[in-house]
Amino acid sequence: MTSSADASPTDAPAASRPRRTPAWANRNFTLLTTAAVVTGLGANGTLIASAFAVLEAGGDAGDVGLVAASRTVPLVLFLLVGGAVADRVPRHRVMVAANALNCLSQAAFAALVLTDGARIWQMMLLTALCGTGQAFFSPAAEAMVMSSVQGAQAGRAFAVFRMAVQGAGLGGAALGGALVAAVGPGWVLAVDAAGFAFAGALRSFLDVGAAPARTAGGGLLADLRDGWREFTGRPWLWGIVAQFSVANAVVVAADAVYGPLVARDSLGGAGPWGLALAAFGAGTVGGALLMTRWKPRRLLLAGTLCVFPLALPSAALAVPVPVGVLYAVMFVSGCTVEVFGVSWMTALHQEVAEDKLSRVSAYDWFGSVSLVPVATALAGPAEEAVGRTAALWTCAGLVVLVTAAVLLVPEVRNLTRATEAGAESRGAVAGAEGRMGGGVRSADAEGAVGRLG
Repeated sequence: MTSSADASPTDAPAASRPRRTPAWANRNFTLLTTAAVVTGLGANGTLIASAFAVLEAGGDAGDVGLVAASRTVPLVLFLLVGGAVADRVPRHRVMVAANALNCLSQAAFAALVLTDGARIWQMMLLTALCGTGQAFFSPAAEAMVMSSVQGAQAGRAFAVFRMAVQGAGLGGAALGGALVAAVGPGWVLAVDAAGFAFAGALRSFLDVGAAPARTAGGGLLADLRDGWREFTGRPWLWGIVAQFSVANAVVVAADAVYGPLVARDSLGGAGPWGLALAAFGAGTVGGALLMTRWKPRRLLLAGTLCVFPLALPSAALAVPVPVGVLYAVMFVSGCTVEVFGVSWMTALHQEVAEDKLSRVSAYDWFGSVSLVPVATALAGPAEEAVGRTAALWTCAGLVVLVTAAVLLVPEVRNLTRATEAGAESRGAVAGAEGRMGGGVRSADAEGAVGRLG
């Protein structure tokens, strides 16, 4: 007979042993985070690889833009349909199917590049298939990430998820650039295809047994109308999406069009500009790390105030400031916008019913990306009309203007974080109503391109 003094710590009841992982780090959360990191590493490297693939095939800057636009157009066209579908069928199936489509299209892209047979129209078609996959994937993924976490620790879980995704994006861009230089763009595209296959396999093991059965409802159009009512019925929701439809567009235009030109003329070329973008990525990781500890009571007020620094990079390029100052500005803006990102996910998790998450996320994504192609297309003519400096100051001013405007919405200023008891109660009621199924909540890496919030 063993005395209590001789008992090993491993003999203690399982319930009394300290947990090695937080309660929110459940199986689904771990699978989704791992899959997002894998695809984040590949997707960010592919942005570089596809541009160099176009150039190696004899294309010019205009062709690079056409291939990039080929991804955005189907993304905008199919996002709302993708959101409705993801609320009608099991979301993990939508995600796996989208990963399969992206795997096949990237594998075909890689094969064409590796055999020197790629034509511009072929690259546009395959990139469009990737955008279509992303349109169906993003609303399903965001709803899955959000619905896998319950209670007052949801904000911390989202911060950890976003920190992992942002870190993967930062590493993927650096690794992708190095691999393109070392082995060529075709092999980077092939690695991305393999990453989609692996991520899809991981997502096929998601446990959705606790999720309630979904009914087809009154049809796809009825589901879209229902999602629209859910979206427009919340002023804080449509107000912030409208804010970011403008903010995203001008920030992407400044970074994609004006930033490289300023770097070429005043900062020393592509190298310093690449480091500036890396500083922004490092800032997003730092912001996510901060949000694992900080829990602002007024979620959207704190998050929206942290959007104002997003105007600083455009202003810094307009001056232009010395490169060291630009690095600091990019880091700070990345950090603060990630505070908004975590706060935004937490608000959606707290306020939106689980069975409508994908449709609401689709309207969010649609607003976030729909003006980006317009802004990038108008950036060149705007520079010719008013000059680069004035165009950059306009970008900065628009970010400040729309952010100040959304603070006029009372719900943005006053929406508060649920108390721990209230959050647990909300989660219990949601489970009874079928609101908190077996998934997880947040944007995934495949959808991170061109979207800040």
